[in-house]
Amino acid sequence: MKYTTLALVVLVLAFIVAGLYNMRDRHKGYFVDIDIEAPEPATIRAGFAALKITPEVPDTWNDVKGNARYNPKEGDSYDDLNGNKRFDAVWMAGFQNSKPAMGIHDELWARAMVLDDGKTRIAWVAIDAIGLFGCDVIDVRKSLPESLGIDYVIISATHTHSAPDLLGLWGPGSFRTGVDPAYKEYVKTQCAEAIQDATDRLRPARFRFASARDGAAPMVEDTRKPIVLNPELRIMHAIDTGSGETLGTLVSWDNHPEAIWSGNLLISSDFPHYLREGIEKGIYFGDSLVVPGVGGVAVYVTGNLGGLMSTSPGLGIECPFTDTVYLEPSFDKVKAMGFTLAKLAFAALNTPAATEMEQGSIELRAKTVRLPLDNRLFRLGAAL
Repeated sequence: MKYTTLALVVLVLAFIVAGLYNMRDRHKGYFVDIDIEAPEPATIRAGFAALKITPEVPDTWNDVKGNARYNPKEGDSYDDLNGNKRFDAVWMAGFQNSKPAMGIHDELWARAMVLDDGKTRIAWVAIDAIGLFGCDVIDVRKSLPESLGIDYVIISATHTHSAPDLLGLWGPGSFRTGVDPAYKEYVKTQCAEAIQDATDRLRPARFRFASARDGAAPMVEDTRKPIVLNPELRIMHAIDTGSGETLGTLVSWDNHPEAIWSGNLLISSDFPHYLREGIEKGIYFGDSLVVPGVGGVAVYVTGNLGGLMSTSPGLGIECPFTDTVYLEPSFDKVKAMGFTLAKLAFAALNTPAATEMEQGSIELRAKTVRLPLDNRLFRLGAAL
């Protein structure tokens, strides 16, 4: 009993120590308090850049039951393609856990936009990922040299459900993380490099703002009550005032990039891939270019997802070139979505309702807000 009691005490103490360590402030003393008033309107400089964050998928596996869950007890096995005698799984985030990737469908990106009005310089990076914790965002901010002159950095995730786990919820089991620390560090490094590249490419710009209010509505639904959604597509197009060439295009929409759904086992950014490709390189039907692209770097950012803005199975997506309606999840359905959104963006930019801006200024407010975490189950989860 004495040794058993001692062992239990040691285990309890170890759990307490581990819990306190897990709940520690990763950036103790870090605090944001920015309040910059907009100066007189002037020429704004803009810079865009895109760097890949696609992971390597060293091994594949055999899904015996076809349920997109790796379970050796059900007969699932892996193919040791790199010969290191272990399963080097890339755990995909967004739906069920125990879901290793089989390969790559399209590249994942860290796409950066930097804006500078002569007084304030801000950077926004959109990554193809389920999400990124605040402490990791701060890591990126701290890694930037002061010489870049960045006043504030925003990092947002597209929330694609076909990218590697960066949060830890989608590993091989409920109590095992799906995060590869080396990959997460790579993503953060690429975010910082993308900001550096976008800053190096700053050019005097003029802007065109537009929105498509109704065209995207058939492609999104609210799958949880109460039904509240905003189907509006919002676009900002930055043009080099000297050359007239496109620097970049920022597109925002309120929808989960999960149209390929839970059975997909290929790394993908989902419909943002085809949306960005369409804007940059043009919209193709087969091998034929139907709508020319505008060049530059296209950045897709996810807006308010509300209860659950989604393109779920059964919501039909019409091909923009034929009468075909795609119901079941497929990359044809995803492509139809992305290209339709790109067409809507082009149409909106070319309407009289679009707004031109030759000069402008940046007003920036950002503040760290500390909130107590009173939910005991959440605290237990953090400790674990």
